[in-house]
Amino acid sequence: MTINRRQFVQGTLLGGLAGLVPVIGRAQAAERVVVIGGGFAGASVAKYLRLWGDDRIDVTLVDPNPNHVSCVLSNLILTRQLELSDLSFPLSELDSAYGVRVVQGTAVGLDTAARQVQLDNGQQLGFDRAVVAPGISFMDVPGLDSAKVPHAWIAGSSTLLLRNQLDGLTAGNTVIMTIPAAPYRCPPGPYERACLLADNVQRAGGGRVIVLDANDHIQAERETFERAFSELYGDTLEYYPAAQLEAVDSDGLRVFTSQGEFSGDVVNVIPNQQAGSVVRNSGLTDGRWAPVDPVTYESALQEGIYILGDSQGTSQPKSAHMASSQAKVCADAIIRAASGMPTHHTERLENITTNSACYSPITRDQASWLTANFALDQGTGNMRLSHIGASDGWDRESYRDMFDWADNLFADVFR
Repeated sequence: MTINRRQFVQGTLLGGLAGLVPVIGRAQAAERVVVIGGGFAGASVAKYLRLWGDDRIDVTLVDPNPNHVSCVLSNLILTRQLELSDLSFPLSELDSAYGVRVVQGTAVGLDTAARQVQLDNGQQLGFDRAVVAPGISFMDVPGLDSAKVPHAWIAGSSTLLLRNQLDGLTAGNTVIMTIPAAPYRCPPGPYERACLLADNVQRAGGGRVIVLDANDHIQAERETFERAFSELYGDTLEYYPAAQLEAVDSDGLRVFTSQGEFSGDVVNVIPNQQAGSVVRNSGLTDGRWAPVDPVTYESALQEGIYILGDSQGTSQPKSAHMASSQAKVCADAIIRAASGMPTHHTERLENITTNSACYSPITRDQASWLTANFALDQGTGNMRLSHIGASDGWDRESYRDMFDWADNLFADVFR
């Protein structure tokens, strides 16, 4: 079943869970929940635990930074249409508005026996339950020096470095970018970046953009991006599928792949990705990602530990919108467990749904959109794709809608 653009734009962020959220009895002691990571997953679960759990859920949020810088819309920083400040959200607002205690620090491990989160400064935070949502970490690439060859895949200083390098483009220059092996953060993101890099090169007087994709084909909005690569950027963009990254010469700006060696004037390497380091260091992964029960997002390997967002290992895409959607399912489950209510009864299972939505700028004033809904398959216990919708190409109206969608998402998570 498909959905159309109007249904997508008007869709609710809360999904079908709001009417099912339990109320914890006033006589119970407050449940201590420590949330690791202040991105879309961590901030959402912290906010909704407080909103739905009232004062009976005590929430502490740990993040290395006072602000979260959104990867959503961050490719527009490369075109100088946005600044980092436009996408920065102070986590302190979760404290002032909802009573979430915010601790600035880096979580380095979980002592599951002692029920403590260990911070890099030696501090330990006790918990009854912990939610781990640190986002992605990068896998090693021989020769890669991110101070010279930026990834710009975690929004921040790397984004500014790539933008400054792009500002120096002149006619005839070559830009190289790599696309990691799936799964990775934001399935359409690398392809929208390829479009905007090609736009930058054209505005600099012409040149080449070489896109080296580790995957056999475009991973999201395939028809849209194939058309864009051909119709809009055919004289500029060269796309190489099945080009697995092998090594980088960061000084010589050379990239070595299974399809050969490539040299450029600007090189943007997006490495393969895996669960955040605190997830891996705590023994919560099985391969690159952390297995979870999608009814609750509790770890399949450790009771009382929940894993959300990019680090979780379900079939659902790794995106900001999806992370926030998962966080609401998790918040509901934690509140139920804290109140002694069942988390796997039939009525609730029928309402376990999540959704992922995004817009992709194809040019500086036109965008496409994509949405995918998932529902629990009670037979397999996995989340399955239940609805999908996509734009027919790109247009200016979708570009305008992109900012409304992003503002709604930012407000739902951080404000």
